[in-house]
Formats: sequence, structure tokens, C-alpha cells
Amino acid sequence: MRRFLRPGHDPARERLKRDLFQFNKTVEHGFPHQPSALGYSPSLRILAIGTRSGAIKLYGAPGVEFMGLHRENNAVVQIHFLPGQCQLVTLLDDNSLHLWSLKVKSGVSELQEDESFTLRGPPGAAPSATQITVVLPHSSCQLLYLGTESGSVFVVQLPAFRALEDRTISSDAVLQRLPEEVRHRRAFEMVEALQEHPRDPNQILIGYSRGLVVIWDLQGSCVLCHFLSSQQLENVCWQRDGHLIVSCHSDGSYCQWPVSSDTLQPEPLRSCVPYGPFPCKAITKIFWLTTKQGLPFTIFQGGMPRASYGDRHCISVVHNGQQTAFDFTSRVIDFTVLIAADPEAAFDEPYALVVLAEEELVVIDLQTAGWPPVQPPYLASLHCSAITCSHHVSNIPLKLWERIIAAGSRQNTHFSTMEWPIDGGTSLAPAPPQRDLLLTGHEDGTVRFWDASGVCLQLLYKLSTVRVFLTDTDPSESLSAQGEDEWPPLRKVGSFDPYSDDPRLGIQKIFLCKYSGYLAVAGTAGQVLVLELNDEEAEHAVEQVEADLLQDQEGYRWKGHERLCARPGPVHFEPGFQPFVLVQCQPPAVVTSLALHSEWRLVAFGTSHGFGLFDHQQRRQVFVKCTLHPNDQLALEGPLSRVKSLKKSLRQSFRRIRRSRVSSRKRRPAGPPGEVKPRLATSPGRARSSQRQVQEGTSRAERPGLQNMELAPVQRKIEARSAEDSFTGFVRTLYFADTYLRDSSRHCPSLWAGTNGGTVYAFALRVPPAERRMDEPVRAEQAKEIQLMHRAPVVGILVLDGHSVPLPEPLEVAHDLSKSPDMQGSHQLLVVSEEQFKVFTLPKVSARLKLKLTALEGSRVRRVSAARFGSSRAEDYGEHHLAVLTNLGDIQVVSLPLLKPQVRYSCIRREDVSGIASCVFTKYGQGFYLISPSEFERFSLSTKWLVEPRCLVDSAEAKNHSRLRDRSGPEEASGRARNSGSQSDGEERRSGPVMEHALLNDERVLKEIQSTLEGDRRSCGDWRSQRVAVGYGLSNGGGCS
Repeated sequence: MRRFLRPGHDPARERLKRDLFQFNKTVEHGFPHQPSALGYSPSLRILAIGTRSGAIKLYGAPGVEFMGLHRENNAVVQIHFLPGQCQLVTLLDDNSLHLWSLKVKSGVSELQEDESFTLRGPPGAAPSATQITVVLPHSSCQLLYLGTESGSVFVVQLPAFRALEDRTISSDAVLQRLPEEVRHRRAFEMVEALQEHPRDPNQILIGYSRGLVVIWDLQGSCVLCHFLSSQQLENVCWQRDGHLIVSCHSDGSYCQWPVSSDTLQPEPLRSCVPYGPFPCKAITKIFWLTTKQGLPFTIFQGGMPRASYGDRHCISVVHNGQQTAFDFTSRVIDFTVLIAADPEAAFDEPYALVVLAEEELVVIDLQTAGWPPVQPPYLASLHCSAITCSHHVSNIPLKLWERIIAAGSRQNTHFSTMEWPIDGGTSLAPAPPQRDLLLTGHEDGTVRFWDASGVCLQLLYKLSTVRVFLTDTDPSESLSAQGEDEWPPLRKVGSFDPYSDDPRLGIQKIFLCKYSGYLAVAGTAGQVLVLELNDEEAEHAVEQVEADLLQDQEGYRWKGHERLCARPGPVHFEPGFQPFVLVQCQPPAVVTSLALHSEWRLVAFGTSHGFGLFDHQQRRQVFVKCTLHPNDQLALEGPLSRVKSLKKSLRQSFRRIRRSRVSSRKRRPAGPPGEVKPRLATSPGRARSSQRQVQEGTSRAERPGLQNMELAPVQRKIEARSAEDSFTGFVRTLYFADTYLRDSSRHCPSLWAGTNGGTVYAFALRVPPAERRMDEPVRAEQAKEIQLMHRAPVVGILVLDGHSVPLPEPLEVAHDLSKSPDMQGSHQLLVVSEEQFKVFTLPKVSARLKLKLTALEGSRVRRVSAARFGSSRAEDYGEHHLAVLTNLGDIQVVSLPLLKPQVRYSCIRREDVSGIASCVFTKYGQGFYLISPSEFERFSLSTKWLVEPRCLVDSAEAKNHSRLRDRSGPEEASGRARNSGSQSDGEERRSGPVMEHALLNDERVLKEIQSTLEGDRRSCGDWRSQRVAVGYGLSNGGGCS
């Protein structure tokens, strides 16, 4: 019973643990949640995005990423880079200004906040007097001009944020210097635009909301020229040579004004309503950009006909007689146009349009005919359709990797060949040591394959399962299809499409074999597809097999959604993963577990009603097993059903409370709660009364002595659950293993299944040899059944070989990527329930060890995975352990096979139920979880495996750099990883912490993901992540080894 005693302190082991384990939150993949501002530096070639939660993120070349977080949790309204400097200014919605710098420390750049400032007005002044509307960094990099709602322009000196009151340009001062006829027209209100003269830094343009635009001489404090429009002003653009001003207005028009020394009001050269003559929406921003050949580019946001297209989010590009209105599926936050960085150049020569929409970033190539989009190497719109599940595969073989990339490249023919234009900074991280895939399943029935090897999460290939089924829309239809003569000339751009044709298409489980190329995906309506990788397009019929999981049950009626109707006849498939068999579960409930064994050519699937085994080589069903309990009526309602009785739920709740009180007073004298009672069965049909009891390995006589021992803090008593609880037949996990199941003399293939009611089923499989594989059927026979006495849901099953190492994956030994398992010594079975870990010996299934979680805070296991932790000191040393995530957001590492807790870290907020539900571990001690609907947080538990930005941005390098605009070919994502902050068990973070993205306290956001990840379960938390408030700076290279 020494396993229950508090362990002693082992200094050698503690040193080894420091070499093996270290917790880091390393990088955030995906698109920032709720973006609110956009900034770009032409000299640095760095893009900045601000969010409503106060975060600011910088992106350059692939692998060059920075993140900062304002002390105030306020929305970022504007971002402005100082010309030619590694500095930027942010404006928040609380009217505060913040100065940020990219500073080089220890050879890498860090983003740090230097100063903050709030503009104050004179005593007694209205708040609007100093409410900032426009920010203009002067080319001298020493001054900021701030336009306000009162019409005044304030001047602030940098970097100290000192207000220069004597330089304030008040509306009264401007009014006194205007002709008499202009003074009486109430031409002032808030400042809408501030622009510096492209050639003369002593002149600035001030645009007021009621239509007045003046050119102000900073030295002489006088008006050089003024323009007065009859429409409300939205924005202004100054032509590169300074001879023309283009203004846009609230009626959907824009005007061209000549600039001359004559102070008389000139008439506009041209006034145009691009989408008139009917009433149009405002043009909120406009660019007028000159080219060496042809007419200028006119690029503007808005201006669409109000009645017919007022709900569209459009940016129009007009050049040389060609006009296109790019139509975005989410609201446009801001946009900018990339032009020649040299301010002395005679022409703008725009080459790319960068649009920040609410749900994605889109870049348009303006140099290629047709203006195609550019494929981004980062900032992927992960939530283009809501993420419903994820699956990580480590160390992909090169052949499979190349085939997936080849299939994906055929899907990307509509992208431009332009190299990614935002390429500032230098990534200093080494190339990743291996190729990793992250597969995400989506609500619209698609599976996306992401390159998760390094810092940049880039889309490689997209698989759609929609073609297999009959839906309301034709999958070949193009959303952007429109006649050439249509007006306005709309063109859909971007990948964000939150609408699903049918919620039953949603992907719930994914399993990929990286050696054979077989893929299994399962969905919401009980559909299980088995696919194989084909390099050529094909047209064939998908074979359909029905698996009736209620075949021996009577009196049950499914109340949920109907099954999906498969498309009859041959179906055309693109190169890539192509389905060849469809297994349809009946009832068509959500598939809750999935396992694929490519060497045996078997796929196992489970729902809330039972599980089955399918031979996808012979295309036949091996067996099905119903796990439905007589009281599992809720299992027949389905996730899309709303017929659940409130009265029944309340009655069950009161019964559960009553049972818990009774069980706390009456403990069974035969043994402590949590005892496992295994049962051995020779066949599924034999009565359970004939199954013999398998004795536990621990003597009952020793148990009374435990009451006088001091228990370790991780030990506790587990309260037994009733078999009458709902969803006890819910199959939580499936596992294939070649192990000793019947006797210790010979091993055989086996399938293990764990349910929500604490039951583990073991089936012995007879798989014919390869030469007779197609002639003889696969046979299965139930060999064992284990019932956990506390009936906690089984969330993981693992078999350890004679060396206590987890069994290798199928075909892993055949590819010389793993040692052959030790089949000489005795094997061990590890069963992980939500409340305890237990090791059994095989084949007798006698209990050997167990570890119980503490219940002081209501801790439950949510995710568990075996991982190999390599040492940071000894290259060839490593240990296999369990990575465990609890419902409290804690991550623990538990040793194998002794079940000793090694380290414990706080990773996810306990209220973030969706983040916990979305977590996925890798085979080498890393993990991912959703911190918002569109972002994965990446973390590492290993000192050896870290993927993190490590980059350098130098302003001197930027000044001397000349961009080549005639590149061709897609850019390879080269940015890779190292750590920027660490936290070990019980230690504080070292210098240079990575701050987790703070998110709004928005319950709607949590429910949005919760509905896709956990069905009807409800959350009481928010998406706002913890942040580290240490200096409020970000290190991108304060590494640890």
C-alpha cells in the first residue's frame, strides 16, 4: 500500500524533470478575433492588426510575428506606423494614445509599449473637444497631429507625448483665414481627414465633416487653398505629386479638386457617383494612385446602390476601363494599398490591395490581369466554417506530404502566383525537424489539412464530403458566378462562409493513417466515410453499408434527425482523398468515437447507442454491439432534437441528489468505492451470470489499514454513480491493440471500447493472413468486459508492452519508425476514466495500480494522450508519459506505468469550457486549443519540442531595401519556432513572457463554439483568456533550452 503514501523528494528526479518538462504558450494560429484596426508600414513591410480586446499583432515575412497587449482592455481604433521607424502609435476607444517600439535584445526583436498619453482639454471643456477622430504621424517622426470632434487639430511631440499647445490649429483660426462667404455656411464640425503634402512637409490637408477641405501652411499658419463640397465629407486622398485632391462623400460620390496657389475656391474637375444614379451608400475611404502606363487606380470602399446592394461589403477597383466590386462575406474593417516604398518615386505603381474584413484578411494582386487573390501563408480563416473537431498527426512521411500538397495545389489555381507581399523582417528560427499535420473538421462537411510544422499555420488541402450526399445545393455551383454584363460588377472574394447547407454534414471525428494514406471521417448524422488518397481524379460509386446498432432491441424509437441521403450512381471526385465506402449508423446519431487500423483494414465507430467494426477491404460489417441501457431514453433524442422533457430532467436531477446522499451514508462493506469489478465473457451471447469474477490484485485484508495512513494530496474517494444515469451507453473511446487477451501464450488482434457508464468491452479479432485476406472473413468474439464500480465515463484506453511502452501505431514498425513491441513480457492495460487511472495486467485483467484525481475542486479528466518527452540535455533520452487535461483547465503529466504525477500546469481558464473541449495533444508533448472561434493557442509541455516565433526587424535594413515587383511562384512558409517564455511547475515565468490573447467578455462568442463542439451543453464562462501582466511587453526570443 506504499503507493498511497506521500512520495519523498528525489533531487535527481527533479533535475531530470526539469530537462523533460517545461510549459510554454508559444504562438497563436489563425485569424485575430474581432479585429478593429489595420496599419501598414511601407518601409518595414510590416502589417499590424488591432482587436476589440486591446491586443495588437504584427506580421511580416512568414515566421515574423509579434503580439502586444494594452494595459486597458479597450478596443484598438487606429494604428499608425511612424515613417521609416520601428515604432507605431495606437489609438484606443477610451481616447488614449500608446507608443510601441520594436527593440532588438539578444539578437531578436521584441515589441514593447514605451509611452501612453490621453489628450486633455481646458477645464470645463466638453469631452468632444479632445475626442480624437484622426491621427497623422508627421514625416519628421517627432510630431503627431490629432484631429478631434470639435474641429481643432492638436499637436503632440514624440516620443514623450508632450502637447504643444501653441501649435494647435483651432477651427476659429481656420475660420478667420477663409473668405466671408465660407464663414457663414457652418462648414466646421469634426475633423474627418488629415494628410501631409506628398512633397512639402510644411503643408497639411484638413478635411471637415461638413464638406470643407483646407490646405494649411504649418510655418505661416495660414490657409493656402480651400475646397467646399455640398455633401458631407468622408475621406480624402492626395495625389502623389500634390497637384490633385480626391474627396469621397456620404452620397456615394467622389470629387477631384485641382490644387493651386489661388486662394479662391476652385470648382471640382470631376464629380462622379460610380454606382448612381439611384441613391447610394457613402464612400468611406478612397485611394487615387498613379501608374507609369495608363490611367490611375481608383480604389474605394462602399458607394453601392442603397436599395439593392446596401447590405454588401464591397471594395471597388477601377483602372483602364476595368471595374470590379470585390464582395466580402463579412464587414470590411479597413483596407490599404501597397505601393512603391520610395517617397521620391514619380508614380505610385500599386501592386497589392490588402483588406481586413471582420473574419479574414484578403490580399488582391493588382499587377496580374483579372486581379486574382494572393494565398496567405498565415492569418488563415480557421473558422471559414465553424470548427467541430480536430486531429493532429506528427512526423508525416515525405511521400504522403508531397501527395497532399500536390492535391491542394490543384485547388489553388485561382490564386495569384505573386509572392506574399508583406515580407518584412527576418525569421531566425531553424527549420522544423519534422512535418506535422493538423486536421480540422467543419460544420459544412469539410476537412482542412493544415501545415502545423512551424509558426505559420498554412492550408495545404481541403476535403469536402458534400459530394457523397444529396443536398439542397449543387457543390459545383460557384457563389461568384455572375454574368459579364451584370451591374454592379460584383465578385465574391475570401474563404469565410459560415453558412452550412445541412447541419448533419458536420464532421465529428477524424482518423488519418499517415503510412497507408487511409482516412476515416465521421459526421453528425451517423455517417462514417473511409477514404484513400488518389493522385488522379476519378468517378465511381461509393459503396453503402448500413450498421443497425439497435438490431436486438425492441420498443425504441429514434426521435432525432433523419439520415443523410447518399447520392446514387457514380460521383466525380477531384485528386486527393476519395471516399470508397460509406457506413451509415442506425439510428443516425452523432458518431462519438472512431478508430482506424490500416494494417488490418478495419475501422471501428461508436455512437450513443453502441459500436461496430467494419472491414473496409472486403466491404462488409464484422459485428455491431448495442450498449444502450434501458433507461437511456435521452440517447434516442439526438443533438438536433428539442423534445427533452423539463419535468423528466428535474425528476432525474432530484433522484441523482437523493442517491448521492444515500450512498454517502451507506458505503458498501465489501470494498471501497472505486473498486473495479472485471468480468470475463467467452462470447457476446452467453449469459453474464456465467462470467467469472476476476479478482483484484490487492488483498482486501489490507484495506482497513488505509484509514490510518496519511493520504497523498492527489488521492480521494470516488462516489459511485448509478447505472440509471442517462447516456451510460455513450461510446467514448475505441482502441485497437495486438496483445494477450485470452491467454499469456499467444497474442491476437483486439478491439477495446469504453463507454460513458464505466464499461470496457474487449473483442478478440481473427484477421486472416494477407494471402487469404479477401477469401476469409474477419471474425470477432467478445472476450472480456470490465465494469468500473464508480461508473465514471471511460475517456482513454492504452495497452503497454513488456517494457511498459505504449504499443506502436499500425505500420509504424514496418516503416522502421518504431521499435518492435516487446511481446515476451506481460502486457498491461491502462483504463482512464474521468475520475481515475487504473492499470491491469493482461490477460488476467487483475488490477495492479491506480491513481485517483483530487475532487476538492471537482476535477475530471477531459483529454488524455500518450506522448514521448525528449530530454533537452541528452539527445537519445526520452520517456513515455500521459498528458492529461482536466475540466479545470489544468494539464498534468502522469508517468507510465507507475502512474506518478510529474508536473501540473494551469493552461486554460476553467470557465472556458469550449477551449477545454477543443484541446488536442500531439505525440511529442505539444497541444492546441481554441481561444476564440478563429484562433488556436499552441502550447508545449516539452523542453525539446517548441514551435515559436524568433525574428528580427531592423529599420536600417528596411530603408536600404528595394522591393522586386516581378517575382513569381508561390512563397514557401519558412518561419519556424523557438520559445519566448517559459513556466515550470511551481515557478514564475521567466523574462519575456508570451501574453495570451485577451478576448472580450462575450458570452455569445463562447456559445458560438460551444454549440459546435459540445452539442446542447451550455457554458457559463467567456472567451477572455488570462493575460500575463509583467511589463506588458512581448519577447520573441527570450529562449530557454
